[in-house]
Amino acid sequence: MPRVAKTKVEVEGRTEERYSIVEESRLPAWPETTNIVGRSVRRIEGPEKVAGRAQYASDIRLPGLLSARVLRSPHPHAQIRQIDASRAQHLPGVHTVVTWENVPHIEWDKGNVLLEREVSFHGDEVAIVVTESDEIAQDALRLIDVTYDPLPFVVDAVSALDRNAPAVRHGRSNWVDEPLITTRGDISTGFAVGAVSIEATFRTQAAVHNCVEPHATVAWWQSGSAGSGDAQLVVYESTQGIFSARDDLARAMGLPLNRVHVITQHMGGGFGAKQSAGKQAFLAAVLSRAVGQPVRLVLDREGENLAGGYRGETVQDVRVSATADGRLTAIRASITTGVGAYHAGTMEVDGPYRTLYACPNVETTLQGAHTNIGPAAPFRAPGYVEGTFGIERAMDEIADQLGIDPLELRRRNDAPVDPDTGQRYSARHLDDCYRIGGEVIGWDQRHRLPEEPGIRRGIGMASVIWSGGGGPPAFALVKINPDGCVEVVTGAQDIGTGVRTALAQVAAEELGVPLEHVSVALGDTAAGFTAPGSVGSMTLSSVGPAVRVAAADARGQLLEIVAELLDVAPTELTIRNGDIVSTTSGRRVPVSGLAGQLGDFLIIGRGARGPNRSDVRVRSFGAQFAQVAVDLVTGRVLVERFVSVHDVGRIINPMTAESQVFGGVIQGIGYALMERQVRDGPTGRVLNPNLDEYKVPSALDIPEIIVRFIGQPDPAANDLGAKGLGEPPIIGVAAAVANAVAGATGVRIRELPMTPRVVLDALRGASSAGRRGEEDRDATI
Repeated sequence: MPRVAKTKVEVEGRTEERYSIVEESRLPAWPETTNIVGRSVRRIEGPEKVAGRAQYASDIRLPGLLSARVLRSPHPHAQIRQIDASRAQHLPGVHTVVTWENVPHIEWDKGNVLLEREVSFHGDEVAIVVTESDEIAQDALRLIDVTYDPLPFVVDAVSALDRNAPAVRHGRSNWVDEPLITTRGDISTGFAVGAVSIEATFRTQAAVHNCVEPHATVAWWQSGSAGSGDAQLVVYESTQGIFSARDDLARAMGLPLNRVHVITQHMGGGFGAKQSAGKQAFLAAVLSRAVGQPVRLVLDREGENLAGGYRGETVQDVRVSATADGRLTAIRASITTGVGAYHAGTMEVDGPYRTLYACPNVETTLQGAHTNIGPAAPFRAPGYVEGTFGIERAMDEIADQLGIDPLELRRRNDAPVDPDTGQRYSARHLDDCYRIGGEVIGWDQRHRLPEEPGIRRGIGMASVIWSGGGGPPAFALVKINPDGCVEVVTGAQDIGTGVRTALAQVAAEELGVPLEHVSVALGDTAAGFTAPGSVGSMTLSSVGPAVRVAAADARGQLLEIVAELLDVAPTELTIRNGDIVSTTSGRRVPVSGLAGQLGDFLIIGRGARGPNRSDVRVRSFGAQFAQVAVDLVTGRVLVERFVSVHDVGRIINPMTAESQVFGGVIQGIGYALMERQVRDGPTGRVLNPNLDEYKVPSALDIPEIIVRFIGQPDPAANDLGAKGLGEPPIIGVAAAVANAVAGATGVRIRELPMTPRVVLDALRGASSAGRRGEEDRDATI
């Protein structure tokens, strides 16, 4: 029976209270050993992908499809004095040119319209052409004449908060709301009783997502498909949230929800930058309506780097104190983070300072700053990657002052309950992560690593905490067809993580049928089964329980029907490997054989994700260890081995879970050592908006990666006992690598990325602040 429930759902570190309509009846926990769940299984969509049959948004080809391209601002801040698109408009093959003068007044984001006369960052949209081909579009862009009046700009987050800084956008504050101040205990008393303390500034860079698949949309208006004669907007979108994309497009276009249809069948990565409809989706929808034909708008690599989002840069002023035996007494962090010209929120960089350790006195201040840079966006564990670098570097420096093993220091400050709320955790095996990771990396041998001339080695580690318990609303359907095959229908989207396969395993396990008999339909709002966006490592822990409930419902219906045919009680029947088996007589009836007796039957099971428990805090935990070799001549850091241990509840598919960890660790190594968006101070331009000059890890940069899972189900989290894994693997990587570099060289590096220049300056005793002061005269990083 449906009911309204109030529940708390944690999304990317922030807790939301939600009302939702739920139907779930909580199921008994699976045994620790299962048949299909917990087995390594290749992705069920793998053959489709390797054969090239999987269609991504940019692969969609519709009759009359037109191509759209964007003209972008060369200035970080300017007023468009004049724009003349007449030459482009007369080029054969051009259907329309849209500028701020003729674009419909539609808000794609709160308070932000599609095109404005004031451009606010290098790469801001100035004009869009719609043409017969990409080649014609490129020619047309070159024929648009624009005269700009440059305006003052600021591309550094700290400078943007100065009262004399130029306004990033006319008439708007550079401050993102008021500072978010969080306190626990008495910070002054905490510092007074501490025997040792460190005070330091930690800096992290802006880093770009650079997904393999850029932001992409194909939009068209399908006449009369809504049943009332009105056109329906159909959007093929590269998005992590098909329902949030649908809702946002419907709001912006003034349409009811049943007239917006969003499809994401396959996706080449999002990492947080594609949580809803991208700006290009709104533009494509407007352009398609204007020309009366389908329009494809795909960001090129430069557009992706300038306007597709990035992890905001941070400056973290930190003070930490502890007793002589290593008990933390106070943590204070004042954090500034850049969010770009348009983004309205800040990421939770303060989260790790508040939640990792059992410190009685904590004060954090978080302030976002608008800058004349493209809009920032959530990026895999947003805020927690940056904040973990700061607190975990500080922990190692405290350990160094006290002469305490850094791993032991963390154990002494272990938090058995949530430090923020005092609630107990649903399950927590962080000490097991420490133990296993330490054994695998050889923590006790870290001072006896082999050395070579000019090479020093070190081992470092970092703790990991993240949300990922999931929550409602999430709905699913499980259909059993006459031939015994099963179809799972849900509104989730598979963004490349393997969720299709995991959901198929959940259904097969609950039903008792072979995995190869199960297919999964997802990524389409027309199915109508709402599911949350694939954000915050919560897809499986939100949608998986709904699929299990739907499978249990279908299973119950099937057994009741067969019980009548066999004249036995339903409780005497079970399903094993696709056969219905009598537990008393042993008689077996294949599900596929029922068609001969029942005809063309169809069993439909329904399921919904229930509310979260209110008496526990659901978190994912982990510990990460790095072994590095530092070249004292060149300053190059090579990560030789990396161990990542995770406590994320039940592992549904070890193969795809391990793949998630590989990806997160590799991304974290890039963030630690090489990736950064380079901004030129004097011109305000981004100097490396491409994959030639924006370096990401190659095969030569990737170490041996050893993955371990605790694997203990967390039944208090949800009916699967599974918790989020997508984001934890990146969280502690940069901190672990930095601590390993310090262990190898004896120098403290407090900024990212640790490029050869940064390492050499540290080895030579150069002041980090002095080096950055020199560098900032040329570029802001």
